[in-house]
Amino acid sequence: MSRLTSLLVTVGVLGVSVALAALLISLAPEPTRTEQPPQTPFVQTGPVATGSGPVPVFGSGTVRPDAEVDIVPQVGGKVVWVEQGFQSGGRITAGQTLFRLEDIDYRHRVREAEANVAASRVAFLKEQERASIARAQHALYSSRQEDVSSPNGANPLALREPQLKAAQAALDRDEARLADANLALGRTEVTAPFDGYVQEETVDVGRIVAAGQSVARVFASDAVEIVVPLSDSDAALIPGLWSLSAGDGNRRVAAQVVARFGEGSYAWRGYVDRGETSLDRQTRTIDIIVRVPDPFRAGRPTDGTIPIGGSSPPLLVGKYVEVKIDGLERDDYFLVPRAALQSGNEVWIVRDGGVVHIVPVQVLQRTGDVAYVTGDLESGQAVVTGGIRFTTEGMRVQTEVGQTP
Repeated sequence: MSRLTSLLVTVGVLGVSVALAALLISLAPEPTRTEQPPQTPFVQTGPVATGSGPVPVFGSGTVRPDAEVDIVPQVGGKVVWVEQGFQSGGRITAGQTLFRLEDIDYRHRVREAEANVAASRVAFLKEQERASIARAQHALYSSRQEDVSSPNGANPLALREPQLKAAQAALDRDEARLADANLALGRTEVTAPFDGYVQEETVDVGRIVAAGQSVARVFASDAVEIVVPLSDSDAALIPGLWSLSAGDGNRRVAAQVVARFGEGSYAWRGYVDRGETSLDRQTRTIDIIVRVPDPFRAGRPTDGTIPIGGSSPPLLVGKYVEVKIDGLERDDYFLVPRAALQSGNEVWIVRDGGVVHIVPVQVLQRTGDVAYVTGDLESGQAVVTGGIRFTTEGMRVQTEVGQTP
């Protein structure tokens, strides 16, 4: 093949390739055009609400008895009778006899003491009569010796004054011994110190108990206490905390105690009784004592709880509970989503047009998903709760895709 022919073939192949490429390009579809996403960041927001009433103070603690004592017999002996209800979990009433000890020995001691008192009383009456005769004889003798110089005072022994005092002292001693014997006899019957419940007991008929030996433990049923540890900032919200006196019923800061039983929640009304005047050494918190009167009445169902079996449980000793205390009443605070609180105690408000404004706030309380704050806020404002980590004053944001508030 000549060079000319080869050149023509090459040119022809190139021309066909170019024509085919042009055809393919002309037949290709137009590329889809997409709009670039906006550069303004998208944020989540929550509303600001105006607060009213007391600022709540939340805490928790374990229920403990208001009064708890050991039952300790003051005399020893054999147990001969035990009240049927005097057992673990049983209820007792003030003055109720819990158990009795064998008293025959103590009755003998009373009779012996009574006999000694009777003898001492006779001896005292005899000595009184002797002293009376001695005084009469001395008076007669003195009247006959008026012109004779003699001592003005008679010898006390001659008047039997020491003998009379000794007889009186012996009578007093025996009467005291009789009183002790009667007291010991009365103590063979052990009674309940207050209305309450038996926590534990080890008393059975036939058992020998010693004086001073603890045989049971009981606690009062009129009230219970909950020790609620709080930070100093939370404790500062309790009105008049440091002026409260234990057991002061005239000044009460209301509190609500909530306990869970099964799948339900039950509430009882209480009040702040006092605050401890020292910090806990480990947690550096302040212990607030919340008192609940009549805790063994049925609790009030909360959060739609339906009591099982139609009855609500009592507030049991040892139960872990949540406590809500009515704090200071203020009219200048707001409720914001807790996620809206930023570092440095500030919130980011989104104003009309999607402009962010940074507002410093003072945090009064944090609880659950809500924070109680004061600051230059208004009800209904939108605050940033998520979507951005940093912002600047005047930064523009979006709260919905493609839209601004």
